[in-house]
Amino acid sequence: MPYRAHWIALFVVLAGSFAILGGYAPSIYSSAPPLPDRVIGPGGTTVIDGGAILRGQNVWQSIGGQEVGSVWGHGAYVAPDWTADWLHREANAILDRWARAEGGGRYATLSPERQAALRERLRTMLHENTYSEDARTIRVGPERAAAFEELARHYAAVFRDGVDAYAIPAGALSDPARARDMAAFFWWTAWAAVTDRPGQQVTYTQNWPHDPLVGNRPTGQAVVWSVISFVLLLAGIGALAWYHGGRKEPETVAEELPMRDPLFGLRPTPSQRATVKYFWVAAALLVVQIALGALTAHYGVEGSKLYGFPLAEILPYSVTRTWHTQLGIFWIATAWLATGLYVGPAVSGFEPRGQRLGVNLLFVSLVVIVVGSLAGQWLSVMQRLGGESWYWFGHQGYEYVDLGRFWQIFLFVGLFLWLGLMLRALWPALRRPSATRPLLLLFVLSSLAIALFYGAGLMYGRTTNLAVVEYWRWWVVHLWVEGFFEVFATVVIAFLFVRLGLLHPDKATRATFFSTTVFLAGGIVGTFHHNYFAGTPSSVMALGATFSALEVVPLTLVGLEVWQNIRLTRARTWVSAYRWPIYFFVSVAFWNLVGAGLFGFFINPPIALYYMQGLNTTPVHGHAALFGVYGMLGIGLMLFCLRALRPGAAWKERPMAWSFWLINAGLAMMVMISVLPVGILQTWAAVETGTWWARSAEFMQTPLMNTLRWLRVPGDTVFAAGALVLGWFVLGLATGWSLRRTGRVDEGATDVTEEEAPADAGA
Repeated sequence: MPYRAHWIALFVVLAGSFAILGGYAPSIYSSAPPLPDRVIGPGGTTVIDGGAILRGQNVWQSIGGQEVGSVWGHGAYVAPDWTADWLHREANAILDRWARAEGGGRYATLSPERQAALRERLRTMLHENTYSEDARTIRVGPERAAAFEELARHYAAVFRDGVDAYAIPAGALSDPARARDMAAFFWWTAWAAVTDRPGQQVTYTQNWPHDPLVGNRPTGQAVVWSVISFVLLLAGIGALAWYHGGRKEPETVAEELPMRDPLFGLRPTPSQRATVKYFWVAAALLVVQIALGALTAHYGVEGSKLYGFPLAEILPYSVTRTWHTQLGIFWIATAWLATGLYVGPAVSGFEPRGQRLGVNLLFVSLVVIVVGSLAGQWLSVMQRLGGESWYWFGHQGYEYVDLGRFWQIFLFVGLFLWLGLMLRALWPALRRPSATRPLLLLFVLSSLAIALFYGAGLMYGRTTNLAVVEYWRWWVVHLWVEGFFEVFATVVIAFLFVRLGLLHPDKATRATFFSTTVFLAGGIVGTFHHNYFAGTPSSVMALGATFSALEVVPLTLVGLEVWQNIRLTRARTWVSAYRWPIYFFVSVAFWNLVGAGLFGFFINPPIALYYMQGLNTTPVHGHAALFGVYGMLGIGLMLFCLRALRPGAAWKERPMAWSFWLINAGLAMMVMISVLPVGILQTWAAVETGTWWARSAEFMQTPLMNTLRWLRVPGDTVFAAGALVLGWFVLGLATGWSLRRTGRVDEGATDVTEEEAPADAGA
C-alpha cells in the first residue's frame, strides 16, 4: 500500500484525538452547571419558578442571542456581556442594601474598613453553593432575592425602551413575562460564574469573568497551563524546524514543467459550466456581507442610527451582525463547494449522467437555504414568529450556527448531496491506480468530514444546557470551519497544482499528508480552548491549552509555502495566467501566520483568554483568520476555477491587481488601526478593573474609544472597494469586459478575441 506510514499516522491522530474530544462528552454533560427546578428565597418563597431559566434562554435566543451582547464571553461586542454585567450589578445592589441596613448611605460612601468587611461577606455568600441535588433547588437569601427583582426591572427596561450605547432599539422585547424569564437566564449564567463547584474552590466557569469585587480572579491552573503552552509552542517550532532542516527535498527543474498550459484546449463539461453561477453568487454575497459588516461596525458608534437615520427600527444590530457572520460562512462555503464540483469531472475525465441536473438542483437548494434562513432570522429578531417557529425557521441565537433548525437540517442534507455529486464524478479516477490516487483519497476524506461534521450542530436541542450547547457548537465552528475546511483546501490546492504540472504528485501527496497530520494533531483537541470558561471541568483547560499551542506550530513555516507559490508563478510564461489565483493563495499563507497563528495564540493561552474573552481581541483573530485565510482561499479557488473554465482567454490584469491589494490592505488597516487597539485597551481595563468595565457603555463610549472605532472607516472603505472591484471583475467574465480584446495566455496558443468571450463564459 503506497504511503502506508502516512495513512497510519493520519488515522492514529484522528482516532486518538477524537477519542479525547468525544470521550469528554459525558464529563461535559455531568459537570455542566445545574439547572434548578426552582430558586427559593427566605421561607421557601419562589424567586424563579420552574422552567423560567430555560424559557429565558429561549427568549434570549429568539431575539438574537449571541448576536446581541454575549453570555460567558461568547457573542457580540457592543452590548455588555450579560453574565459579567449582571454579576457586577447584583454585587453592587447587595452591598448598597447592606450599607443602608447599617445606617449609612451607599456602599461607596462607607469607610475603607467597612467596605473591606462587606466585600469579604459578599464573596463568601456569592461563592457558597446552595444547590440541592435532591430537591433540585437553589436557595438564596433576602439580599439576592431583592437584587433579582431590581435587576429584572432594569433589563426589562433595557430591552423595552432600548439603549443606543448597546445598539438595542426600543421594542426589542416588550412582553414583561418573557423579559422576566430572560432575566432568570441571565441570573443563572451569573450564578454559575460566581458559585464554587461542590468540594472545590473554583466556580463553574473557572472564576471567569474577572471581577475582584466578587472574588473572581484567575486560577493557578490558568497560569500554569499557559506557561506550559508557551514552552510547548517553542518546542514544537524547534522540532518542526529541525525536521525541515534535515530533509532534502528534490528540486523541480524547469525542464520537468509543462511547456504549455495542460488545461489549454480542454472543453469544460456541462456540470463544470454549471458551477459558474455558484461563483457569481459567492461574489455577490461577499459584497453584501462587507456592506453589512460596515453597517454593523457603525452601530457600535451611533447605536441605532445610520448617520441620523433610524435604520435599527427595521434592521437592528442583531440582524445585521447575524447576516454578516452568516453570509461569511455562506459565500466562502459556496466557493469551496463549487470548486469541489468542478474538480470531480476535471480529475476523472468523466461526466456522470444527470450531473449537471444535480449541480443545478444543489444550487437551487443553497439559494433557498440562504434566502429562507436570512428571512427567518429577521422575522425572529423582530418577534414576528410565534410558538416554537422561531427555533425551527428563525434564529437559534448561537453565533455561526444562527440559522433555524429546519434550515440547518436542510443544509446538512445539501452537503451530503454535494458529497454524492463529487463521488459519482470521481469514482472512475478512484478505481484506477495512478500517482494522484492517494491525493484523491485525501480529498474524498476531507469532503466526507465537511458533510459529516456540520451535523455536530444537531447534537443539541432547544432546551439543552448552555454548557453542552457550547461544547457541540465549537465542533461546528472550530472543527468544521477551521479544521476540515482547511484540510479540504490544502488538498484541493495541492491537486490543482499537480493538475497543472507545477508540482510532482509524490511530493505534493507527501507534503499534504504531513501538513494535514500535524495540523489535526493539535487542531482537533485544540477545540477545547474555546471551552475554558463555558461551564466545563478544569481538565478541559489543560487539554485546550496544550493542544491549541501545537495547533499554531505548523503555521510558523508558512513562509516556505509563500515562496514556493511565488516561484510557481515564474515557472513558465503560461503560468502567469494563473497569477492572481496563486497570489490569493500566497495571501492565505500570510494571513494564516498572522491571523490564525500570531493573533490566534495571542488569545489562546488560558491566562490571556481569561482577561480577553468577550473583548475585541477576539474579532481581531476572527477577521484576520476567517476572512484572511478562508475568505482569501475562497476567492483564490473561485478565480482558479473561473480561469480553468476558460484557459485560453486573456484576463485584464489591472482590476485583479487593484482588487488583490485593496482587499489585503483594507483588512490589515481595519485590524491594525481600529479593532486591535480597541481590544488592547479593553484588555487593559479588564485586567485592572474587571471584565464588566471593559464591556461597559461608560468605557466603550469614551472619546478615545469612539475615535478608534471611527478609524475602521478607512480600512472598511479600502476593503469594500477591493471587494467591489472583484465582484465587477467576476461579472465581467460573463459579459466580456474583464477580458482583453486580444491576448495570448498559452505558449503556442491562438489569440482569443473579445467576441469569443461572452458565449463561452456564459455556457
